[in-house]
Order: sequence, then structure tokens, then C-alpha cells
Amino acid sequence: MLTTLLTDIRENDFVSPHRMSARMCLLLAELARLTHVHCNTLTKQPNSVVVQKSLEPVVRILLAAEELTGDADKAILWFRHQSIAGHDGQTALQLVEAGHAQAVSDHLNDLRNGLYA
Repeated sequence: MLTTLLTDIRENDFVSPHRMSARMCLLLAELARLTHVHCNTLTKQPNSVVVQKSLEPVVRILLAAEELTGDADKAILWFRHQSIAGHDGQTALQLVEAGHAQAVSDHLNDLRNGLYA
């Protein structure tokens, strides 16, 4: 079963950068910066391996956050605005953009396992 978020951002059999940026309330240029893929590539080759691999960490993190919060909108708000403990007040979005997606995933795993409950 697809989550609400996956239903909203998928187009055919791939994650749509346009749908994802709209759902996350980010400009396509901001999504490009977040994923380290040129905006033109996101637009012209949305189903390419490069684009899909670049979106995967963000999707994985958002799905884990959706699972924890029970709501796609709350997961997106958390990703964009909630500071993550132990990371100098940075948000998940800032950490992913800086190349630290694994730290965000680890944090969500800790939350899932009740370490900060």
C-alpha cells in the first residue's frame, strides 16, 4: 500500500520532481539544491536514474517521518522546520542538503526505537 506522500509525488512509475517540489512547498530550484542535481536535469529528465537516485534519500526520510507522525503534512513540516538535536539546530532539510542524510535517517531510527521518547 502506498503512503499518502508516495501517492502525491509519484507519476507513473517514478517520483516526479515537480510533484515532489509542489508537495514539499519548495521551488524546483530549492529541490535541485537539496538533491545536488541541476534544475534542468530535474525538469528534462525526471525519470532518469540520476534524478531518481538523488530524490531517494529525501523520499526515504519523508516516508519514515510520515510513519512516525502518521501524517504526510506533519512529516514535511518536520523535515523543513524542526531542529534535530545534536546537529547545531539544523533541520533535516539542511542536513540532507549538506550531505548528511544518513544522520537524519539515524535520528528517525532512534525516534522509532524510543530513544528520545
